[in-house]
Amino acid sequence: MHLQELLLVVAVLLPQCLRALRYSQGTGDENCETLKSEIHLIKEEFDELGRMQRTCNADVIVNKCEGLCNSQVQPSVITPTGFLKECYCCRENFLKEKVFTLTHCYDADGTRLTSPEKATMDIRLREPTECKCFKCGDFTR
Repeated sequence: MHLQELLLVVAVLLPQCLRALRYSQGTGDENCETLKSEIHLIKEEFDELGRMQRTCNADVIVNKCEGLCNSQVQPSVITPTGFLKECYCCRENFLKEKVFTLTHCYDADGTRLTSPEKATMDIRLREPTECKCFKCGDFTR
């Protein structure tokens, strides 16, 4: 290979390698974050015959993952499609179980329940405590 050809290959490949290195290190313009979000939870409780006994609801604050992750598509002579795709998605890195208390409970007729044992309902949800960019489709963690 001549020096000019070698320099051309380096000039073409070096920016791609640097870009790939930056993406793999999680730097650049990624902004995958763990954010607070208000949601409305509703939980129904049924007896052994399938009849609704009560329904409880509340507005609660939970964590969610949101943001952008660097992804790229580049030409490739190795892949069948002719393109090498490296896609990354903002997802939870760690989940923690959290108990939420639903404070508005009603019987099957819609009457608000006031007795201490029926007026609230605790439910457990798993929410993200940390989010980061993962290769899309990688569920092996």
